[in-house]
Amino acid sequence: MGCAAIYARVSSDQQKEDNTIASQTAALVAFAREQGFSVPDEWIIEDAGFSGASLLRPGLERLRDLAAEGHIQAVLIHSPDRLSRKYAYQVLLTEEFARHGVETVFIKAPHSGTPEDQLMLQFQGMIAEYERAQILERSRRGKRHRARAGEVSVLCGAPYGYRYIRKTNDAPARYEVDAVEAEVVRLVFDNYTVGGLSIGALARLLNEMGLLTRRRVTRWERSVVWGMLRNPAYKGTACFGKTQVAPRQKVTKPFRLSGRAGFSENTSQHERPREEWIEVPVPAIVTEETFALAAERLTDNKRFAPRRTIEPSIVQGLVSCRKCGYALSRTSTRTSARKIHYYRCLGADSWRHLGGSVCDSRPIRQDLLDEVVWREVMRLIEDPTLIRAELDRRLDAARAAEPTKRRQEALERELVRVSKSMERLVTAYQEDLLSLEELRRRMPELRAREQTMRTELQAIRDQAADRMTFLRLAETLTAFLQKLRASAQSLDVSDRQRIVRLLVKDVLVDDDTVIIRHSLPMQTTIPPPGKASSPSNGKSPSADKSYLLRSGSDN
Repeated sequence: MGCAAIYARVSSDQQKEDNTIASQTAALVAFAREQGFSVPDEWIIEDAGFSGASLLRPGLERLRDLAAEGHIQAVLIHSPDRLSRKYAYQVLLTEEFARHGVETVFIKAPHSGTPEDQLMLQFQGMIAEYERAQILERSRRGKRHRARAGEVSVLCGAPYGYRYIRKTNDAPARYEVDAVEAEVVRLVFDNYTVGGLSIGALARLLNEMGLLTRRRVTRWERSVVWGMLRNPAYKGTACFGKTQVAPRQKVTKPFRLSGRAGFSENTSQHERPREEWIEVPVPAIVTEETFALAAERLTDNKRFAPRRTIEPSIVQGLVSCRKCGYALSRTSTRTSARKIHYYRCLGADSWRHLGGSVCDSRPIRQDLLDEVVWREVMRLIEDPTLIRAELDRRLDAARAAEPTKRRQEALERELVRVSKSMERLVTAYQEDLLSLEELRRRMPELRAREQTMRTELQAIRDQAADRMTFLRLAETLTAFLQKLRASAQSLDVSDRQRIVRLLVKDVLVDDDTVIIRHSLPMQTTIPPPGKASSPSNGKSPSADKSYLLRSGSDN
């Protein structure tokens, strides 16, 4: 009857391992022999591990090329859903093959061309598409349920620092800490939070040390280190459902030229909101405080990244316009005597906006504004009671946190309850009230719950111990502030910038107002009798000292 090509497909790795694609191929080869088709070995095409909802499959591309080149007269496929899970794709491919004179033959579908048989084939395609949507929805809901139950099996493999242990008849799947890789993870977090190394410097350090990655190579990329610092599994809470498929925001030219067939040009992975993540307890490698410090520094790096800054300033990245909300960037001008730097509102630049400038703020002298903020910071340092009061307040609030206490008490009660349940099961088995099969079925779930609760309980206790350590370190605060006041005038710009960012959240500027918002709550001062209080609009009274921050200002 002519030359034909055989096409078989399975979508999952498990089907690939179970050799179900071989059974499809064997049935198709037997059918081709019965019908008299000639099928060379190189025209037996298989797509193992590719979804039927996508047309980007290497085997399917090769099959379409064979049909377009006129080498075959027929395509033999086990069933319509093996060609595609979407009815529209089935119609597209069969019509494409028909245009090239190639007949599409399904051995599990009607072969005649009557209207009834064509209608049956269409019904099969629509049912296959519905079945795929149903499988996806059931799988999604099942995974969410297992994730809320604390099962690690829903996570896609273990990150660097862990080994994924498959489930057995006696125990569920779990993460196990790899001692060698865990030391590398702690090295990365320590050097980032305490040592102050950047992500690029960390990648170079790991490359110089010759440490192996998960893929057993010695080349560490900055993206790998960045992902490690953001992974919450290292603090003991792996998360499920962190990303979702959404339309791609921008298809860039490098992406189009990359030739990655496994990615769709129309969709990409986007991060979900943090409150939608489902936490799964795993063994911790670093403390929650260390992970929080790393997260805080990652956030600050987004805001304070120096990029191409040649001459840093004290309040760089902290100044915003109170009128329009835009940040202030630095600019400069040169006179006959010197070079003067200014802070300029981005909303005042007409070339940045289609309708012209959106703000009429004038530039502000950088050196004068820096001096105002630095004097305010020094005033805070001279009064250590503010910092000590805030530190004591946070420690007391953390120590007496009711949710943490209630969670610890609930875990302890639940742990006792689970231990008694395990003892009752063993007693029932010893007294022949329970079969061995029933014991093996119920005991692993109780053991998994016990291990999960012990891990979470230990994490809460470690957190409390770290708070006490932090409390002892706070006792040296007064001595530290005394040394800082003594050397404040001799600090360079980078050191002053670091101190300002610790104490100041942001600086808002207006036509005649500078508002410095501190990271510490300020105590409201009561003016003495007979003296008027400061106005509530943030402006200084006329009798107070004012600063020449703009040219042409009255004050």
